[in-house]
Amino acid sequence: MKDYLKLIRVKHWLKNFIVFIPVFFSINLLNKKNIQLAVIAFIAFCIASSIVYILNDLNDCEKDKLHPIKKQRPIASGRVSKKIAVIITVLLCISYIAVTTVLYLINKNIFVFVIPIIYIFMNIMYSVVLKKIPIIDVGVIALGFVLRIMYGGITTNIEVSKYLYLMIIFGAFFLGFGKRRNEIQKNGTKSRKSLKYYNKSFLDKNMYVMLTLTIVSYTLWCIDKDTIKRINNDYLYWTIPLLIIILQLYSLNIEGNSHGDPIEVILCDKKIMIFSFIYFIVMTLILYII
Repeated sequence: MKDYLKLIRVKHWLKNFIVFIPVFFSINLLNKKNIQLAVIAFIAFCIASSIVYILNDLNDCEKDKLHPIKKQRPIASGRVSKKIAVIITVLLCISYIAVTTVLYLINKNIFVFVIPIIYIFMNIMYSVVLKKIPIIDVGVIALGFVLRIMYGGITTNIEVSKYLYLMIIFGAFFLGFGKRRNEIQKNGTKSRKSLKYYNKSFLDKNMYVMLTLTIVSYTLWCIDKDTIKRINNDYLYWTIPLLIIILQLYSLNIEGNSHGDPIEVILCDKKIMIFSFIYFIVMTLILYII
């Protein structure tokens, strides 16, 4: 069972909590219908992302066998056969159709089908060709995060602030460049074709440009008149230092001995988890109680 959970990347489902951002920040967390829609959307994207992970592992199986870490993946290691992986993929596709059909019957928006399919197709293209192209490879990662928050907004009929979209875009580029940086640092340029076009200095500079833009976008959202009017107070700026601390702690990990995978960094750093929890509590108080 452990290998099957690794195959569908359960830990990486944490990324899909982004679909809850529109509901949470629009002060609709207590709206029963919106929560139901967001939960179903979360499940749909978890299924879609697991399909992508399995297809990627099937495609990269032989290359993964030569990688010091990826060789431990279920398919590359032989603990899960390709035949079983294909069967699981088919079952996930059936589950995706069932879940999104339920979502459509409630939401009546055709994009509840379309956006995850775009995500799956985009990642298939990434696995086949786009991951070999510098900048575009990181751009695809960023677009995946944008599609998640877009999906959360569309399924719940909540408009997402342009500043939040920008924050997600810049933040995703920051994470992507950080991951590429540490791939070069740990394994050189041979583990991924696009890495031969990068160098550590380029990635460092662009990583911190994106970090700065992430903080600026978030700050603009916090002090935006529409945001203040929507939540009926102007205390959001108190969360800016917390976000900065979280991002700086993340950067400290990237500069250290980390492999750069965002989920691994977050789950392995207790300080990041503690400050993320504090951020969530403070934000909840500002949005729903004060």
